[in-house]
Amino acid sequence: MKKLSFSLLLLICLSSFAQEENQPKTYKFTLQEAIDFAIDSSYATINARRDVAIALKQKWETTADGLPQINAAGNYEYNAIVRQTPLPGELAGGEPGTFVPVQFSPRQSMDASVTLNQLIFDGSYIVALQAAKTFLEYSDNEETRTKLDVRKDVVSAYGNVLLTQNSIGIIESNLEAAEKNLYETRKTFENGLAEEEDVEQLQITYQQLQSQMNNAMRMKDISKESLNMVLGLPINTEVTLLEDLENLANREALEAEIMTEDLQVENTIEFKIADNLVKQRELEMKLEKSKALPSLSAFANYGQTSFGENFEFFSSRADWFEFSTIGVSLNVPIFSSGQRNARTQKARIEMEKAETQKTQAINQIKLQLNNAKSDFEFAVDNYDLSKKNLELAERIERKNQMKFKEGVGTSFELRQAQQQLYSAQNELLQSMLDIINSKADIEKIINTPFTNFEK
Repeated sequence: MKKLSFSLLLLICLSSFAQEENQPKTYKFTLQEAIDFAIDSSYATINARRDVAIALKQKWETTADGLPQINAAGNYEYNAIVRQTPLPGELAGGEPGTFVPVQFSPRQSMDASVTLNQLIFDGSYIVALQAAKTFLEYSDNEETRTKLDVRKDVVSAYGNVLLTQNSIGIIESNLEAAEKNLYETRKTFENGLAEEEDVEQLQITYQQLQSQMNNAMRMKDISKESLNMVLGLPINTEVTLLEDLENLANREALEAEIMTEDLQVENTIEFKIADNLVKQRELEMKLEKSKALPSLSAFANYGQTSFGENFEFFSSRADWFEFSTIGVSLNVPIFSSGQRNARTQKARIEMEKAETQKTQAINQIKLQLNNAKSDFEFAVDNYDLSKKNLELAERIERKNQMKFKEGVGTSFELRQAQQQLYSAQNELLQSMLDIINSKADIEKIINTPFTNFEK
């Protein structure tokens, strides 16, 4: 009996464990936790890290061009019909003026060799090493820009989910109040104490709220899926947000010191990438110039060869003959009909273009920051104004509600007041989201560091 009870208990435990394993994993995030998670797991940052890894491999690939290169080669030949060479007949004891066919090549031959090549000097190789380093810096900067983009996308997606959740809560409350008004007004109409138009006006409001609720539910699902995409999760993953939209907006609005930070243009990612482009163009010009320099390389090889009428190369009867060569190769460019000069001038113009783009980037960064700060200030001011407007709209709606119930106000006036209230509610929610997004824009431009940002 004890054995049976123990077996039953074990079976229950295993079954519970299996059910837990099969249940989809759920996540809970604050905004900062969502950002940190996306920095590690989003599709964009994963590929950005791979791009850096590719740049590292490319740097070593370029470096290896100047290191010793060893290659082995083997060759086997079978002459189905051996070529014959005519020799004067008198050399073989024949009549003068006649020719005797002689076979010089063996029917079968095999050789194996090892060759060492070493670059001694090549101006292009030196420039290529510098270019590989610059490309690695560019890849690092691109990874940083990707992380900044991901952070901004997470902030936007996170805020949209909170916005839809709050919208649903407000619409539910409005829908409940509208349903109550419609019910009471319909009863009053049935008792002959209200106009049919009053019922119809309130019914329009109720139906519009129902439509808004359906749309808000759809938008909630879409916004959650969008957030999961940014986080690098399957879109059907269950994610719980631990932040409140209003608290988040208030917290971001209070961080006014970001408005007074001095802009260090050289620290912005857009400047670094523009500077990378200038360096790249400079190296391209140096590369074209280096092609006018001589190049020098050395080589050495060693091998053995064997031949015969039969395939006996791996038997003790086979004779193998050694050979070896050591040498240097010098290539000196002399005349290219102006081709190298044209390429150098073309590279110089490209470098000048990159310098102009860098200057443009500096001014564009300053302009973007000024616009972002202006948007942030407007969002904070609009948030304060939206809260005041909502208080006024609520008072106006309550007054019209009382007037309508007392019979001194019309249903049309009540509906107008309700529409004004709904609009004020939506404007307040949008103003909260605008604060969060505009703050994220500033952080992206000035490269504000954040948790888990280090590589």
